[in-house]
Amino acid sequence: MDRRIRVLVAKPGLDGHDRGAKVVARALRDSGMEVIYTGLRQTPEMIVSAALQEDVDAIGLSVLSGAHMHYFREVKRLLSEQQADDILLFGGGIIPDEDVPKLKDLGVAAVFGPGTSTQDIVAFLQQSAPKRWAAQGG
Repeated sequence: MDRRIRVLVAKPGLDGHDRGAKVVARALRDSGMEVIYTGLRQTPEMIVSAALQEDVDAIGLSVLSGAHMHYFREVKRLLSEQQADDILLFGGGIIPDEDVPKLKDLGVAAVFGPGTSTQDIVAFLQQSAPKRWAAQGG
């Protein structure tokens, strides 16, 4: 089956710096994935709503503001409320190393820091999405 991975890339909160999110979105697209970039200043509710409407396999959050714990926690909570826990949640930005295990405990599948190769993000999704599909029975 030739199924394309669908990824929503989002910038939650008031942080107006989206260059990294755009670089990641383009790299995912260039690798053959379908990418929905929601733009700046998204609320967790807007992000989850768009993810459900677009039937994505994964949500990538780019957080540079220091509010990463709040945004990841809220997006994860809203996904759970919508019975959409199987959507992969990953992210990157300026996230202190000591917060990475906390995010993983919340259910964040992967955290990519500054300087991460976009190919590492592509590889993560290429490995993770088929596991999600298999768990869905398709």
